[in-house]
Amino acid sequence: MGDRLTQLQDAVDQLAQQFVACLHFVQRRHDLETLGPNDKVRDIKQEPHQREGEDMKHSQRPIVQIEVLISNLPGLDNSERDQERNIKDLEEDLKAAEAQRQDALKERDQILAELDSVIRSVRRP
Repeated sequence: MGDRLTQLQDAVDQLAQQFVACLHFVQRRHDLETLGPNDKVRDIKQEPHQREGEDMKHSQRPIVQIEVLISNLPGLDNSERDQERNIKDLEEDLKAAEAQRQDALKERDQILAELDSVIRSVRRP
């Protein structure tokens, strides 16, 4: 799955779909009435009832998912200063990791040079 913001966008999209489904449900299950003299009521076919309790539980899932994703987003409980400090800490960790990588590359080159000299010094009996 993607990053948190992508997950949040997906959850919001699911929630929008749930809103549309709710509007469709209300439109199917409730009588339409005219509010003014020029209003017209369309004749809509009644569809068979589904298990409404399960539909309600299923429709709550995206809302809970959105709340979890929002609560996990960085910065909600942190001030701007805390976020800057976290970024600086991460930059320092990155610099340390890069230094370790450079040391490992130097060690690799040194070992390759030693191995090369050992291979070149081997003679047939």
